[in-house]
Amino acid sequence: MLQFKDKQIDTAIFDMDGTMFDTERLRFRTLSQASQELFDKPFTEAVLMGSLGLSATKAEELAKQHYGDAFPYAAIRRRADELELAHVRAHGVPIKPGLLPVLERLRKSGLKMAVATSSRRAIAEEYLINANIFKYFDLCVCGDEVTRGKPHPEIFLRAAEALNSLPERSLMFEDSENGLRSAADAGGVAILVEDIKPPSPEVAARAFARYADLRGFLADLSDWTPKMAMPAVTDPFPQAVNQLKAAIHGFGAMGGGYLAQVFSHWDGYTRPGEIIASTGNALLREAVNAFGRFSVRYGSLAFDQTIENMRVIDAADVPCVAGMYRDCEIVALCLPEQAIATQAEVIAQGLAERRAAHGRPLTVLVVLNKVGGAQFVRDQVAAALASTLPAGECEQILARTHFCETVVTRIVSKLTEEALVRQLRIKRDLYEKNVAAVRESAADHAGWGDDLGDAQMEAITPIVNTLRDAGEPASALAPLHLILFHAETDMPLYAQRGGNLLEHLRQIDTVDDIGEIQTLKNRLWNGTHAVIGWYAALLGYPTIGHSMGDARVQALMNRLLDAELAPALQAAFPAMASRLPEFIDTFRRRCELAFKDPCARVARDPLRKLQRDERVLGSLAMARAQGVEASALAFGAALAVHYALHHPDAGDDAECLAIREIYAQRGALQDVLAWRGDYHGQPYAGLDPVQDAEEIAAVQWHFDRLQAEGERYLSAPALDEAFA
Repeated sequence: MLQFKDKQIDTAIFDMDGTMFDTERLRFRTLSQASQELFDKPFTEAVLMGSLGLSATKAEELAKQHYGDAFPYAAIRRRADELELAHVRAHGVPIKPGLLPVLERLRKSGLKMAVATSSRRAIAEEYLINANIFKYFDLCVCGDEVTRGKPHPEIFLRAAEALNSLPERSLMFEDSENGLRSAADAGGVAILVEDIKPPSPEVAARAFARYADLRGFLADLSDWTPKMAMPAVTDPFPQAVNQLKAAIHGFGAMGGGYLAQVFSHWDGYTRPGEIIASTGNALLREAVNAFGRFSVRYGSLAFDQTIENMRVIDAADVPCVAGMYRDCEIVALCLPEQAIATQAEVIAQGLAERRAAHGRPLTVLVVLNKVGGAQFVRDQVAAALASTLPAGECEQILARTHFCETVVTRIVSKLTEEALVRQLRIKRDLYEKNVAAVRESAADHAGWGDDLGDAQMEAITPIVNTLRDAGEPASALAPLHLILFHAETDMPLYAQRGGNLLEHLRQIDTVDDIGEIQTLKNRLWNGTHAVIGWYAALLGYPTIGHSMGDARVQALMNRLLDAELAPALQAAFPAMASRLPEFIDTFRRRCELAFKDPCARVARDPLRKLQRDERVLGSLAMARAQGVEASALAFGAALAVHYALHHPDAGDDAECLAIREIYAQRGALQDVLAWRGDYHGQPYAGLDPVQDAEEIAAVQWHFDRLQAEGERYLSAPALDEAFA
């Protein structure tokens, strides 16, 4: 039973052509072609429009009124059926946007469901099977099975009765005037979904609700059906595939190892028909496209999760990247901050194309790990739009684009190229072995039809052989997993509330003030993670997980979390105090299991992390403002510069090289911390030598000892003395 507005509903009955399938235009073409072939004249538009929603008998009467009694309507209709079936078999049934999510929600709400169509059963069943929606319906009542066709209510009454339901408890979906009259006269809860020819105002007024398309009804229905709870890692993705597309602009660790999962869960009822991602890594792109899917490994659960319906495009292909913003319902922007300026023009191009093509709203999930990231991206895109379009058009585009601030709570690492190449070689050998096994199995079953008659075998053997040949590569590839990412198990993606779509996506937790979650994560996790990364790398550990067995690393983490950050955050943001224990426990658990998380990855980009209000120095200033002694945070900032200057891996990091150049000029730490040069087209937010003198002095104290004592100062006794 479903409560929909003020109605109690237990049944849904759907018209087919024009309501579920966009076949009315196709039907017009095939009828006109058949009439031209058999009568030497096409149908007029008046006859075609007048026959919408009519039974075959009524449509024949209308045609003969226009063309005379000799008009061969039955033969024309049969020929039109042949032409239409040929088109559908070649190209598939054109499904109306929003249909699959509607069917899924209604079915999972416990409703009984039927089709009530003027089409013949043979046509109706083929279309329903072709479109893979026959499974949703308990029964069909067809035009060749009723005495009186639409606009008479018989077909809807029979469908409701066959489902042991009452018309007043039945949603009855129609697109045509005759169909709507049929549903309303049956006493049903008539839902008008407009198609080619809207009903007259007096007939349309009989509808309980009226929508421009099924997506409009879905928006209402979503408000009356529950949002599914946050999924567990091992929950399967929805089986039903909708017609929507989602995109990931930047197929790195977050994009591939997290956002792809968020989109695959979608609203819990259906998943996107395609997820498009962009990357500049040709090996990664070709590997995913070869499989059509990839897997994420959750080591703590020994579980591999497969993301399907994937297509990866070249990040340098501007038309394709712009096309993501033109065609998709949601785009996750997972690029480094420094890449936004160069990509803003491409995004602007896609948004302009979107406005010209259809004008639907777009949600952009900004996964930037930066407070104010969404506004930062919006400003960049607005500037790019303003350089090519009039102000009024820019405002219209931006008004239809929701740049959404997010907070990610998962740690993900990507396989190295070397590991991916090794994996591909192993998979290739297994694939060839599997192909041989499939062919051997097919040979063993060559006599499967010996008990069938010769005529039956002659008819079915070509079909089976075709399917077998087509299935060999797929059968051999199916058992193979392409593992690309290692991830921890935290599920929620926090997003600033706003935009109807986000409220219904299963794995997104919308909040009123994303700034609180950002502050908590940035200060508590990101800063600690970076400091531990620098420290563990300097101690010689390959991954964060390995370093957690070292008492020195544990001691530094405990001091950062428990003695400095937690009390400072509680004092600065008392409303968030209740979240602190959970966030701290989650972070500790992740680090303990992060054996796939390289220290070199965590330690990269130290210049970005040392900005004035960023994760380390921003936390140091916050702690000092709250009267909390924060020597571990000052030590962490000193570690960042020491790592950039001395660690062997730092030579491959552009920001570490930049720190070396700045420091080399005078050999002064202050020059690095207070640097004000160009940072990816923006002024770098360094410390102020006067205003931030205390913070600089605190970092300088630890840095001098690191420079003078080196490894000895990284040892536990020295640290205990420094933090005493």
